Amino acid sequence: MVRRVQFYETDAAGIVHFSWYFRYMEEAEHALWREVGLSVAQPGAEVGWPRVSASFDYHRALHFEEEFEIRLRVVAIGAKTIRFACELTRGDERIATGALTIACVTRRPDERMRAVPIPPDIAARFQVAPGGET
Repeated sequence: MVRRVQFYETDAAGIVHFSWYFRYMEEAEHALWREVGLSVAQPGAEVGWPRVSASFDYHRALHFEEEFEIRLRVVAIGAKTIRFACELTRGDERIATGALTIACVTRRPDERMRAVPIPPDIAARFQVAPGGET
């Protein structure tokens, strides 16, 4: 997905604040869920998808008004987790690389959240990208 840096995403020097990279990754994740015909927060769903790990390495700065691309791919699907890799680029320039792991958990009222197997109908919608983990 292509995005443009907004002023409110930057610090006083006009550079994107580090926390926004996580939001960019999450935007791309939600777009991926929509692309496969699902929602990460489906109303009435019995499962939810909390983040259990998220990280970024920063290679170049992004500035106000710059356009950049966010690429997100599935690198692993386990019994209870999905792991994504994220890359932000500006043309041929690598801006940042990140990783996100989400867990499938119960979302039932009056029941403690616990990890559960990913429902087969959901797992079937996602495919691990060629090369998987890199």
